[in-house]
Amino acid sequence: MSAAAPTLPPILREGDRLNSMEFLYRWEAMPDLKHAELIDGVVFMASPIGMPHSTSQSDIGGWLWLYKDRTPGCQAGSEGTWIMGPRNVPQPDCMLRILPEYGGQSSQKGNYGEGAPELIIEVSGSSMSRDPGKKLELYQSVGVREYLTILLDPHQVIWRQLVRGKYRDIKPEDDGLLRSRVFPGLWLDPEAVWDPEKSLRTALENGLASPEHEAFVRKLQSRRRK
Repeated sequence: MSAAAPTLPPILREGDRLNSMEFLYRWEAMPDLKHAELIDGVVFMASPIGMPHSTSQSDIGGWLWLYKDRTPGCQAGSEGTWIMGPRNVPQPDCMLRILPEYGGQSSQKGNYGEGAPELIIEVSGSSMSRDPGKKLELYQSVGVREYLTILLDPHQVIWRQLVRGKYRDIKPEDDGLLRSRVFPGLWLDPEAVWDPEKSLRTALENGLASPEHEAFVRKLQSRRRK
């Protein structure tokens, strides 16, 4: 008698109510599915991604890569799956974290990030109802120290810092630039996000040349665990 064929788990569907373990179990059985999230116990599937979202995410990802490349002890990523407790498995557009061996607050569980990276970035187009709402509440509750939202319509860049358990907006300084409080030297010109004649690299290079960034790199090196 031939062995019975293995039984596959039910497929993921929009609106399913699951815990984190069941969500990942079902998703791992669907290798062709690239985008799905569990937010407050509810499954959300990705909508089609348009050019404005794609290009903005690519540009911001490059901006983060340049920063981490000049800041040993930091790690950038995009569209990674994060386990944030028993009811939440989001898939942020971009993230930047301090590696745990350099004193960072997040970790890795198997192939997935676990806990809260220091910075999360979401490009909000079709997912606008989730990113400033349920995701903001989630990231705030688990301790994501900074949350940057890029709204596509209307154009808006909102950078928030976690202060005593609540997000507060980081305001542009006199030169119009936004500056991270967690990652010294991570400077952003909001106009360059939208203006093709401007480069995100200009403000960032100035930030990377700042005394604050130099001091941060030394601080990370002093924390490194062998």
